[in-house]
Amino acid sequence: MTSTPLADLWPTLPGAARPEAAYRLLQAAVESFAERGFHATTTRDIATAAGMSPAALYIHYQSKAALLAEISQAGHAATLALVRDAVAGRGGPAERMRRLVEQFTAWHARARTVGRVVNYELHALPEDAYAVVAALRLDIEREVSALIEAGVAAGDFQVSEVRTAARAVTSLGIDVSRWYTDRSTETPEELGRRYGELVLRMLGARV
Repeated sequence: MTSTPLADLWPTLPGAARPEAAYRLLQAAVESFAERGFHATTTRDIATAAGMSPAALYIHYQSKAALLAEISQAGHAATLALVRDAVAGRGGPAERMRRLVEQFTAWHARARTVGRVVNYELHALPEDAYAVVAALRLDIEREVSALIEAGVAAGDFQVSEVRTAARAVTSLGIDVSRWYTDRSTETPEELGRRYGELVLRMLGARV
């Protein structure tokens, strides 16, 4: 369901080393949550998909909510790292925005199963885990907003309300995880390039 190995996300978390069995449970949880939704998924569903007994799951995770919390934090931390990389990169605001959107979009296409879970199962997170993820989401929005503000100051962008524009930019990429499939006619990279141009036009840049 996703071409991006879950293990690729975990270096973004402190103390990220996990036993192989834990990775299997995380992968199974992602696929189960994406297919059934968090509330309709049982710990037995996850353990069975991982080729383990339900009792074995509790060796690594206290609950399915703990699995969702780790998946959500890792997915958002990886996205924040990608955004910060693009914002701090070479070029002016328009070039950096194009690169940000291209990479953000391609990530949500490649890691679409993870993307669906971390963005559309937020309501199921326990309160403490939600607070961590909400802070990561706010950091992402701030990074995008700061880049838009820099573009407005440089005369590259024509935007009346920066925060709304930033949310529109990220929403476009996030939604890709909802509809993109292996049958899509565009590769993640092709889609990223088209979205990059679309966002620049939306922000009033010359393309």
